Amino acid sequence: MAQDVTGKQFSPGVVYLAGAGPGDPELITLKAQQKIKTADVIIYDYLAGHELTSLARPDAELIYVGKTGSQHTMKQSEINALLVEKAREGKTVVRLKGGDPFLFGRGGEEAEELVAAGIPFEIIPGVTSAIAAPAYAGIPVTHREHASMVTFVTGHENPEKENSAINWDVLARSPGTLVFLMGMKNLTEICNNLISCGMEEKTPAAVVQWGTTPRQQSLVATLGDLPDRAEKRGIKAPAVIVVGAVASLSDRLAWFETKPLFGKNILVTRTREQSGKLTAKIRELGGQPILFPTIVIRDPDDFSALDDSIRNIQTYDWIVFTSVNGVERFMTRFLRLTQDIRELKGPKIAAIGPVTAAAVAERGVKVELTADIFVAEGLIEAFRGLPLQGRKILIPRAEKARDALPLALMTAGAQVNVVGVYRTDKPDNLDCAPILEMLEHKAIHAVTFTSSSTVSHFVEIVGAERLGELMEGVTAASIGPVTTETARRLGLRVAVEARQYTIDGLVNAMVEYYKRDATPQKDQ
Repeated sequence: MAQDVTGKQFSPGVVYLAGAGPGDPELITLKAQQKIKTADVIIYDYLAGHELTSLARPDAELIYVGKTGSQHTMKQSEINALLVEKAREGKTVVRLKGGDPFLFGRGGEEAEELVAAGIPFEIIPGVTSAIAAPAYAGIPVTHREHASMVTFVTGHENPEKENSAINWDVLARSPGTLVFLMGMKNLTEICNNLISCGMEEKTPAAVVQWGTTPRQQSLVATLGDLPDRAEKRGIKAPAVIVVGAVASLSDRLAWFETKPLFGKNILVTRTREQSGKLTAKIRELGGQPILFPTIVIRDPDDFSALDDSIRNIQTYDWIVFTSVNGVERFMTRFLRLTQDIRELKGPKIAAIGPVTAAAVAERGVKVELTADIFVAEGLIEAFRGLPLQGRKILIPRAEKARDALPLALMTAGAQVNVVGVYRTDKPDNLDCAPILEMLEHKAIHAVTFTSSSTVSHFVEIVGAERLGELMEGVTAASIGPVTTETARRLGLRVAVEARQYTIDGLVNAMVEYYKRDATPQKDQ
């Protein structure tokens, strides 16, 4: 039990002062990630990205307290009080701060407030932008031949101080690297102070804006030229300033901004649950995935037809799976009714492609037949030459799908039972306004479509009457010919189509497209 200032006892929760890292969501620590997932309350800053807050429990309370320049959502004293208030309610609180909480993050002040209030707390260090942003620009802050020391300096001192605590004479004579945080507003003053105290105007210097993110911009110049060149490039906060010989290494060591999808904002229209692989690959290649799930997978209204086919599973010669969703929904229902995957004996299994086949194999079931081309026509070709006359075939699939496969199998003499095991709907309460605004301002470079339903629901959400206007200059990327045909029928011009109809194939096709088109459509 703790005691407040009035002497009243209470059972406090705990506060985690956690570093969110420099911007790339993959640079957060495992411990911080775990605490975000279990927190009751998350109090987060401007530079703590939505990718991290999206990890929170659905019932977690998210409170934004960000500061941008002179614009403060809350004063620091109010943030301190909020931490104490929520902890006194017995809640687990994560205070999510950009970078590291103890490096110019005011984490020390918040910790002192918690101590005074008798609130238990822990510090979870984060990767600081002071090191990570230069690293993503190819600048090592130390180097055996160039800099054996590094000094971190705030570029934005407490305005209430009567005298600056920064000794510019000492900094100007420093043989190592200087890294300034929060200093873009004072960039000219910083450079002039160093030069007036004796540092050479030709000293290499750099600024890195939005470091570690696909919005990153880096500029290398001399100390004397840096302010003017940064202004001409439009580089503003948030940015890290690096002064010293190591800045000159950027030309040789730059790696992040050369990635094939760097700087591309790419809309992902898959379901939220199935978007992970595509978003991870886009991010790995330097792009910014923006999740906009235009579909949600739901159970059919009536399971009776599926249940009947499962009870009579031994009467089938083949089960044909045309999607991972079909596999997952069928297997879930099958196990609910039979309790044992070994009951799936008798019929042979066919799958439309390697990803669907892998979903079957993960459940310990052998796949006998896969298509070389991952569409219905590929499966039709795979079945060609096999004895189908009188054979009984079960196709568990989406309620709405093309009939090319069942018709071809029936034409070959098979008895085909098509059973809907799921349906694709438009999500409820989808927040469309931010995406529509980005499309209006041409801030989206590409939209990816992984099924016909993602296309049809996207067009429905955007509005057919505005489709041409909003998609002008935006690259539509399709996973394969069936999806492409749906897109074209609905008025979308598809610029990219995967040769291999998989997520890997789609990403590879986008990479090839942007290699061919050195000037992205958005900028034409």
